[in-house]
Amino acid sequence: MLVRLLYVSRAVSKDSAQVIESILDSSRSHNLGNGITGVLCYGGGVFLQAIEGGRTAVNALYNHIAADERHTDVVLLHYEEIAERRFGGWTMGQVNLSKLNTSIVLKYSEKPEFDPYSVSGRVSLALLEELMATASIIGRA
Repeated sequence: MLVRLLYVSRAVSKDSAQVIESILDSSRSHNLGNGITGVLCYGGGVFLQAIEGGRTAVNALYNHIAADERHTDVVLLHYEEIAERRFGGWTMGQVNLSKLNTSIVLKYSEKPEFDPYSVSGRVSLALLEELMATASIIGRA
């Protein structure tokens, strides 16, 4: 059974480039062998990540993330059983928020600031889908 999980967290380290690369590298190496796909979004010290795969693998990964010292304030935003993957093309894609059009963010929130803590999980998922549609997602498969 496939599931999709969406969570938000804050970066502990101020060296965001190093933290993001570390998370992406470990995600890509772990996820490929475990049938997990997804996308990671980072901006303003906040991570928004969608992960998809088998229920057991996704739950185990989320528990690992919640205990990971690179994250704090980990909050589960959305969890659902799915018929198909939306992020199947990436073992872990990355959203480049430095090139994000603020009007896209404003479409889904009260302010033109990336803050998944202030919106619902469904809204955050819709934002990720729009970012995919506008080719704002980068990264290696």
